[in-house]
Amino acid sequence: MFQVQRHERLLTELRRNGAVRVSDLARDLGVSELTIRRDITALAARNLVQRVHGGATLPIPLPARPAARRTAFTIGMVVPSLDFYWPPIVAGARAAGAALGVNVQLRGSSYDPAEDRRQIGRLIDAGQVQGLLLAPRLDGDDADRMPGWIARLPVPVILVERQPRRWTGGPRPVEWVRSDHELGLEIAVHHLYEQGHRRIGLLVSEGSPTSAYLRTGWRRACADLDLPADLVNVPVKGLTAVVVHSDPEAIAVARDCADRGIRVPDDLAIVSYDDEVAHLAEPALTAIRPPKNHVGRLAVELMVSRLLDGDRRPAQGVLVAPELVVRQSSLSRRVRV
Repeated sequence: MFQVQRHERLLTELRRNGAVRVSDLARDLGVSELTIRRDITALAARNLVQRVHGGATLPIPLPARPAARRTAFTIGMVVPSLDFYWPPIVAGARAAGAALGVNVQLRGSSYDPAEDRRQIGRLIDAGQVQGLLLAPRLDGDDADRMPGWIARLPVPVILVERQPRRWTGGPRPVEWVRSDHELGLEIAVHHLYEQGHRRIGLLVSEGSPTSAYLRTGWRRACADLDLPADLVNVPVKGLTAVVVHSDPEAIAVARDCADRGIRVPDDLAIVSYDDEVAHLAEPALTAIRPPKNHVGRLAVELMVSRLLDGDRRPAQGVLVAPELVVRQSSLSRRVRV
């Protein structure tokens, strides 16, 4: 790919997602990370992108009118982890914040509701945030208590990659933005069905907040295609295809197949759910890619809208569709190239 083609691809991804990562572009374009860094440097010199650690964002536009267009909000953001799934979401939020003149104060928590409350309480007590983007655990013993507690916080809240199971009470509804994981799972099953598979299984992590959504999507897809819905977390023997959440578990399945002489995709097709490191497997894994960067961007944009419009704007819950990234691990022999 020539330099001008790489530059156009980089700018297209920036317009679509608001931010790009060097590692992702290098992988997708089949070039070295050094080449992508040089491309970013060249575009930054023309003020077409803004360099950030590990990638680039859209440049912060100059205000069309002095200061009147700028906001002065500070939004707190509490996420359960600062690695793996969450950095693209944080990058999207920060890119949107930079474009809108909003400061995003990030706090790392855990998957422990008590720690979530501590981190949220510190942000509230500091008196510096006008809104909160939160990703607490909403299952287990705290499934009903946490949403109600959040709804009574003194500032607006938008849940990120989370959704309350029912009305939470409180002075205002809790808004949310999340990936449509149910749809993502349906896309994966339909893809395997189109490749000729009828014995499809699902391997899902029991401890992930995403699991309930994936199980719902699984049941829908099986009902639509008249497939057996009980092939969840069963041995792969007897299956011809499997959807695995998430990438590390899918890579482990592929390695186990290689050790046992099971050929991927000829004997077993694999689709991973996440697409963080699926391309590193051998063979490279087809994956469902949640729109993480866009979820982060939308959360900030929705919060700014809430802060500007107040109660005049109706409460919103936003689903963002994942995409299917087809690689070698799921293509049947009749279509594989």
